[in-house]
Amino acid sequence: MNRKDIEESVKRKLYAESMGRCMNPKCQEELFRKNGDVIEKAHIDPYCETADNSFENLILLCPTCHTDFDKNHAFSPQEVLEWKRIRGEELERYFSKKYTSFENLEKAVVPLLLENRILFEGFYLKENRTMWDKSEATILVNNRKLKMLLLKNLDLVQSHSNKDYSNLEYVQKFIAHVDEFESTRSEVEKVRTNLFPPEIDSMFGIKPIEDSIFPSTEALECLIDKLVLKERLETVVLGVDCPYIQITEDGKSKKIFLNDTPRLRQLYFEYRCFKGVGVRLDSLNYALKYIRSRNIDFHFLTEGNLREIMIRNKKMIFVYKYCLNQLDIIRLSPEEGSVIVNLHNWNGESCISSDAYEIAGTMGVKLLTMKAFYGYVKK
Repeated sequence: MNRKDIEESVKRKLYAESMGRCMNPKCQEELFRKNGDVIEKAHIDPYCETADNSFENLILLCPTCHTDFDKNHAFSPQEVLEWKRIRGEELERYFSKKYTSFENLEKAVVPLLLENRILFEGFYLKENRTMWDKSEATILVNNRKLKMLLLKNLDLVQSHSNKDYSNLEYVQKFIAHVDEFESTRSEVEKVRTNLFPPEIDSMFGIKPIEDSIFPSTEALECLIDKLVLKERLETVVLGVDCPYIQITEDGKSKKIFLNDTPRLRQLYFEYRCFKGVGVRLDSLNYALKYIRSRNIDFHFLTEGNLREIMIRNKKMIFVYKYCLNQLDIIRLSPEEGSVIVNLHNWNGESCISSDAYEIAGTMGVKLLTMKAFYGYVKK
């Protein structure tokens, strides 16, 4: 009797189920090796009697355990079937772990994502089809582990009612990608509808993506304060094309770009630093970039206050008001000789009221629209 081929979708489920090791709990030999795999697919109930190529009737074994089962009859079909249940419990025990922080979850997730990325970039992107086909089994196993880790810790992922602002939405897309990747194979010319979302690599600090700068300066200041308390902040760099903060992570220095939105959003969530927008960070960065373009040095008064700088012995305070008025000036309580710049420029000269100018004159404070700011810095 000619044997029917095992469907590719069944093979892929078997790879994922195995965790890359022989399914015999007392063996667990590695099945995926650099010099070639040692995977053997065994039928629990003999194929010659059942012609059953279903996932439920198949199990992955090393050559030794396969021989002991099929030829030496060292194990009964009931014992081998039990191995599938045991492996499922092991998978649940090791990879359905609940973590108390995203940082701890990250330590479990990152090695798996990195290995997948290395295989994808090394083989798939370089069109090495032979090695990519061999590496897919490893990716399937890693994906199954990642799915279980993420599903158990969804509460640690930032979420928002608007899916465009939600990291949880990217996790759901990744899980859909894992399910589709496990059930389909590229060589059957299927077009995948659920591709790997690059925001996942961003969230876990593997590779940044370029997005818009998160608008709230106050949120960034809050994050900076908390990183300082944990002695993790190294530096803050604003006034450049790609502003960033540099932090210490697992003993290593790492840049977090402020336009790497999923990563920054996740940090804000973890440190509880979401704040309403007072001063727009992109507008502040633009103003600081203009100062740098004139080769003028400045420094922040404190690491956690990005809205106030010292520039040539002048204190400059940045605000973002549709119309800066007298009450705003009183609330700021600026020191005499300070310069206040309104970054809001949508209504031109009207962005500063006449009564604001009046009280500023009394207090010995200079007020600048953005147009005036350019001239002031240039002068």
